[in-house]
Amino acid sequence: MKKIAALVFLLLLPFVSVEASESKPYEMPRTQVVPIQDTKSDRQYELYIKLPEGYLENTDVKYPVIYTGDAIWHMDMLSGSTEYLMPNVILVGISWQKDVEGEVAHASRFRDYTVSKSKTAEVPTGEASNHLSFIRDDVIKYVENNYRAAPGERTYFGYSLGGAFGAYVLLAQPDTFKHYIFGSPAFSERSVKYIDELEAKMAPKQKDLNANVFVSIGELEKNRMGVTKDFVSVLQRRSQAGLTLTGLEIIEDSNHHTAFPETVTRGIKWLSQLKSE
Repeated sequence: MKKIAALVFLLLLPFVSVEASESKPYEMPRTQVVPIQDTKSDRQYELYIKLPEGYLENTDVKYPVIYTGDAIWHMDMLSGSTEYLMPNVILVGISWQKDVEGEVAHASRFRDYTVSKSKTAEVPTGEASNHLSFIRDDVIKYVENNYRAAPGERTYFGYSLGGAFGAYVLLAQPDTFKHYIFGSPAFSERSVKYIDELEAKMAPKQKDLNANVFVSIGELEKNRMGVTKDFVSVLQRRSQAGLTLTGLEIIEDSNHHTAFPETVTRGIKWLSQLKSE
């Protein structure tokens, strides 16, 4: 019996080998990976650009665009959510810096998404203003020059440290995006104080923000609940300047990690309702 089993295995082995050799990595449908350079710092990044179904056929249509950092972590969830809730949208994921040796893959996010330099951090920090220039001068220009993107319909999605970076973008250069989705922004008391001071500084120059903001946090994120509420209070001061805020969306029974999927779903649903209105 063992000899028969061994013979069957040997006979099937070529087919197993062929099947294994024909396997290939999964690619997200209608998605392109585009190398892009930060022209000021000479750093290399990638854009993951997903086009909506029918993009090639509907040549007279311009589409809203959702931009996100931390592309490796975010694109899957955003793709799935928009397919069902907001299918006619372009997704643009911005990678971490690519031409970095000897560091973990996501090390550059601590530099790119933070506003102040830390003497104790193991990696560089505090270059949010440079990264914002990269997004405005290189990323958005590339997308709007090469795709049928509606310039007045840009959305930013940021989670955790990416959410804190988005808060800086909103107050420093609010016209970068029209809609902002901030999930569990990784604020400290120091960073919220910076945001508070930035808002006070920029308010006289920003009479009309014309921005819509969604903010969420996990119910179990007790250590960040207070500073996130302080951030919401800062934004509420700008309601007279055309900033529309949902309030603070609480993701029930969720911590910083488990709140992410629900944040994506609720954020995209909120955005799709804005578009339908």
